[in-house]
Amino acid sequence: MNKFAQLDHAHVWHPFTQMRDWLRGEPIVIARGQGAVLRDVKGREYLDANSSIWTNLHGHQHPKINAAITRQLKQIAHSSALGFANEPASLLAEKLVSAADPKSKTATAQLRKVFFSDDGSTALEVALKLAHQYALRTCGKKIRPKILSLDGAYHGDTIGAVSLGHIDLFHKAYGGMLFPTDKVMSPYCYRCPFNRARPERNDARKYRKCHWECVGKVEQKFSAQKKKGNPYAAFVFEPLMQGAAGMIPQPSGWLGQVTEIARHHGALLIADEVMTGFGRTGVTCHVDDRTIADVVKRPASAKLFATARVGIVPDFLCVAKGLTGGYLPMAATLTTQKVFAAFLGEYEEFKTFFHGHSFTGNQLGAAAALASLEILQSAASVRARARLQKQMHEELQSLWALPQVGDIRQVGLVAGIELVKDWRTRQPFALRERAGIRVCEAMAKRGVLTRPVGNVIVLMPPYCTTPAQVHQMISALGAAVKSALKN
Repeated sequence: MNKFAQLDHAHVWHPFTQMRDWLRGEPIVIARGQGAVLRDVKGREYLDANSSIWTNLHGHQHPKINAAITRQLKQIAHSSALGFANEPASLLAEKLVSAADPKSKTATAQLRKVFFSDDGSTALEVALKLAHQYALRTCGKKIRPKILSLDGAYHGDTIGAVSLGHIDLFHKAYGGMLFPTDKVMSPYCYRCPFNRARPERNDARKYRKCHWECVGKVEQKFSAQKKKGNPYAAFVFEPLMQGAAGMIPQPSGWLGQVTEIARHHGALLIADEVMTGFGRTGVTCHVDDRTIADVVKRPASAKLFATARVGIVPDFLCVAKGLTGGYLPMAATLTTQKVFAAFLGEYEEFKTFFHGHSFTGNQLGAAAALASLEILQSAASVRARARLQKQMHEELQSLWALPQVGDIRQVGLVAGIELVKDWRTRQPFALRERAGIRVCEAMAKRGVLTRPVGNVIVLMPPYCTTPAQVHQMISALGAAVKSALKN
């Protein structure tokens, strides 16, 4: 076994990993990366099919981000944001505010303030604390602010973020530590109890038969809470696609309807774009040649955030993961002037937002993020993302020939392929069968790395991925399903 693998086995505890299983085999030790390719210490090459857990946007060793970090290192790596400002963080805040503005005529507010933190969990923690305090300060301290989130939600691993989550596998162990939050059904068309359509070889959103019962459930939840005299203070959601829930995409129109309901009932909107932000949900809602060609001609029309794509301005926009292009841990929570104003007062009033992080506004992270945003907003990047989105859609169609593929869900540059025992019955694999893990292990043997969410295989390639690499990723997935899930 390689010496670094031995050291890993001796000392490292990995996240979301059953370490007894981990210690049974020799891990892949990553040594280098270039573009969409990773190399291990033995010289083997792999395609990074999930962008190093959904973070790496432009590929590894991008020259513009490397240069930006190198330039910043010659100035200063970090100084405290407690009592001091710095140049790159100030510029980044301005750029984020500009990128988050959908310029929609229906927008009711604008995101104007940015609170920097470390990762997706802390970005949600900031939004949660701000929403809680805002509710108390505007509605009176006699209320007990309650939060509504979606079934299957995952918003991070801090105690506040876990309290917003509703995945028993992850969160049940911490039940005694959490504060209560409510949940409402998510629009999981493939397994929705209200969808009367029989299985087809197509994305379940396209052949569903229902009466928007999922939207009705949201209205019922808000109305019932209002009757108790304590309306929901906030509604938390991942726009267009729920990630760790199993790559669950929202049918067209759902998000607009439920956010309108939340607004009607006076709830603040907290949009978790940790996974969906920075172009990940694509450049267009369609993948035909006409719409792709239109985006290629007008790259400025491409929106970087899912909420902006559908003209929704939340009260809080939480971003992380791809913020620095996948280089450094950094996050941000954007909010409105209205929320910000509720924390203004004289020193002795103690209206200050008492929350912070040692590396808030870190200069290296901000420099990397500024370079990443510049790349994202370039015409070349928009065109590349449009073509990648289209090719992914075309290549994924080949997987419908596999009887173990129940649903293929693509939103932009994110795809989730749900594995089942038989597509005609939608019968799932039991978790103990490790179907998703076995398929990903078989993909690794074919030079493609990704990680499943239960029985859902995730494909989320870097934006620099070439047509040949996309073909290799999806071909490897198809071959892995055949070999790992033999009947």
